[in-house]
Amino acid sequence: MNKKVTEIKIESEYITLGQFLKFADIIYSGGEAKSFLLQHEVMINNESDNRRGRKLRGGDVVEILGNKYRIIQ
Repeated sequence: MNKKVTEIKIESEYITLGQFLKFADIIYSGGEAKSFLLQHEVMINNESDNRRGRKLRGGDVVEILGNKYRIIQ
């Protein structure tokens, strides 16, 4: 069964994983990113990554908390 993919539109060249979490309403403030990423698995393009500074660009797919997001520009 395919999960629905939510598109997240960015205006810049990239967005960091920490910024993405806030932008997608997964966390409430940027200060929560570090602890959130220590406690939850994040898959980016089918690879595990928990670096808050990871750059996400158009076409990247993020899976977190059972949801899928696609970055679009």
